[in-house]
Amino acid sequence: MSSRNAILSSLRGAQRTPATLPDVPMFDAGLPPALEKFKETFAGMGGIWADRSVDGDLDAQIHARFPDAKVICSAVPEVAGTRRIEEVRDPHELNDVDVGIVRPRFAVAETGSIWLSEMQYQVNALGYLSQHLVALVDPSDIVGNLHHAYHRSEFFAANYAVLMSGPSATADIEGVLIRGAQGIRSLTVIPVARGAG
Repeated sequence: MSSRNAILSSLRGAQRTPATLPDVPMFDAGLPPALEKFKETFAGMGGIWADRSVDGDLDAQIHARFPDAKVICSAVPEVAGTRRIEEVRDPHELNDVDVGIVRPRFAVAETGSIWLSEMQYQVNALGYLSQHLVALVDPSDIVGNLHHAYHRSEFFAANYAVLMSGPSATADIEGVLIRGAQGIRSLTVIPVARGAG
């Protein structure tokens, strides 16, 4: 028997008996109401919660929030925008986007995060080349904590996914916080139920 085979045989013989993984609790006890906790945590991360306008006109609300925006690229049917993501053939075409519009699959109250994958972005660069990102979140899609988030089937189906908590930010050693340094300058969430135009 060669040295290689002797070593491998010894390793195979030294394997431990497989054991079942322990049950991990969901840490549900005492969770605050998901919507209120999300709003609080999201604001702490620099995000902006914007209640839907009284007239329900999302395009007008977005134009009012970003009056200087020339290119509004929408990946959702509820907002027309000035450019549809379906028309984008090359991610480089998104380099002039002022505002990107997306609909996260869900949000996490504990971290103030929204969950996006290639399915929601359609072109991943939308989440990073846009100057500002607006997310339409159904309040019923907000889960209490990361334990619930990681049990969702979307994590197993996505090739790419991100939990985004507020705009891009960096701080130097003196603690000066800069937002939008390497990505979006602002992240706005508007509560919009799924299927509500």
